[in-house]
Amino acid sequence: MKKASLNILYFVFIGGLLTFFFGCNSTPIPKPRGYFRLEFPEKQYKSFDSIFPYKFYYPVYGKVVMDNQVGAEKYWVNIDFPGYKARIHISYKSVNGNIDNLIEDVRTLAYKHTIKADAINEKVFSNPERKVYGILYDIKGNAASSYQFYVTDSVKHFLRGALYFNVHPNKDSLSPAVEFFGKDMRYLIESLEWK
Repeated sequence: MKKASLNILYFVFIGGLLTFFFGCNSTPIPKPRGYFRLEFPEKQYKSFDSIFPYKFYYPVYGKVVMDNQVGAEKYWVNIDFPGYKARIHISYKSVNGNIDNLIEDVRTLAYKHTIKADAINEKVFSNPERKVYGILYDIKGNAASSYQFYVTDSVKHFLRGALYFNVHPNKDSLSPAVEFFGKDMRYLIESLEWK
């Protein structure tokens, strides 16, 4: 009898332990979507100086290529960052008494992102020594282009640039890359010279 009651206690104890460990089954909850951590190279720059009417410094991890899209003009280039699916489009126009129209075109293109943008901040650039004046549009939110700019000497040269990523815009996942390449765009503007 003593042995039988010990066996019963043993099975009750084991059953209780099994119920304790496996009986408290909660509904699985999916983890929130995560994003890959982007590793960025150290900032280093090299000169883009060719037969173009302008020159500037751009990151060594970028590649300057001619813009060969339909409608591209003579001095249009892109700076590609293939590892990040990023591209800075750069277009050049000669100023022929149409500076107001050129500036308004850039402003219109930047503010077309208002629908998706949380905010659009403008940073004015002015370098009288190099005769480089312009505005950088910092477009916050899920807009297709996070940065756009123009620079000009108001008389002869006009350069426009825009940063795009070849991915669906998501400010949470793109934020580190936008900040990283935004610094490169500011450096490009600050280093720009007319010829």
